[in-house]
Amino acid sequence: MNFDCSEEQQLLADSVRRYLAKAYEFETRKKIVAGQGWSAEAWAQFAQLGLTGLPVSAEHGGFGGGAVDLMGVMEAFGEALVVEPYLPLVLAARLIDRGGHAAQLLPGVVEGKTKLALAHNEKGVRFAVDAIRARASRKGAAWVLDGEKAAIIGAPTADRLVVSARDGEGIALFLVDSGSVSLQAYRTMDERLAADVVLRAAPAQRLEGGRAALEEAIDFGAALVCAEAVGAMKFACDTTLEYLKTRKQFGAPIGTFQALQHRVVDMFISLEQARSMACLAASRADAGGDPRAISAAKIKIADAARHVSQEAVQLHGGMGMTEELKISHAFRRLTVLAREFGDADHHLARFAAL
Repeated sequence: MNFDCSEEQQLLADSVRRYLAKAYEFETRKKIVAGQGWSAEAWAQFAQLGLTGLPVSAEHGGFGGGAVDLMGVMEAFGEALVVEPYLPLVLAARLIDRGGHAAQLLPGVVEGKTKLALAHNEKGVRFAVDAIRARASRKGAAWVLDGEKAAIIGAPTADRLVVSARDGEGIALFLVDSGSVSLQAYRTMDERLAADVVLRAAPAQRLEGGRAALEEAIDFGAALVCAEAVGAMKFACDTTLEYLKTRKQFGAPIGTFQALQHRVVDMFISLEQARSMACLAASRADAGGDPRAISAAKIKIADAARHVSQEAVQLHGGMGMTEELKISHAFRRLTVLAREFGDADHHLARFAAL
């Protein structure tokens, strides 16, 4: 199987990396995090680069990109530890694109004017789609939603939310204006903006697709999280190698010590194995979905993220735990990504069941 990027995919990934290296370096990132927690200027640039239109079909003004097309972008985001809620927009836009009725929103999404998020997680559910408790009911000819959603990435900045709820027949998807819900916003441990969402008779518009579309979106998101984690691991490996070349002990760079060289080699082996699994997950997500392959990739990514992030901090010594170095931020991002859309235990159980 050929996992090489096409010329267009490589050009897009390179363009994103150049922009992030110039305008999203570490000190700028820290200012963004300390301020609003996200950058309107960065979001506008994402739109100009075509990133907000990448998941939207050509019918609605986008490019109809799949997981393979998005892989390079997500890797670049992982390397830079981008805090803007791009993945929540990707998933919500795909669900709206396939759900009809609300497609008039998508040109605004492509232009970067309308921001979206997927509100699915609930407290105590532990990644089980069947266990959601939010309810949808009829109020005349309209739908209203009641329930609570927890730790919704991107909700504080979203104009619209795609919400999962039970409608009496099963799990359905609804579009909700963020102004009609109550949000308790906060910053996650990896410095992204999230919120707990409370719905009390919130007016909603039903989308097509239901449970099947939701499960496909979650697997699609898991594949892209794998790619983002690969980018963060690449940064951790490269930065650690550079540190070992410059940090001196007993009059010599510590990178000359054979025991440390072996540990760095193991980090790079974990990175390459993770990259291969991320490529497999993305290709299977575009080929109609393969839950078993995506769960296998998520298990491997979680294991590699733990190994690489912990080794990176240990090889940096005490400095690896400080806010002054980006490696401590990468450690937190990898810790979160290993659990996003299902942790290793969840996917191991799912892999075995399948």
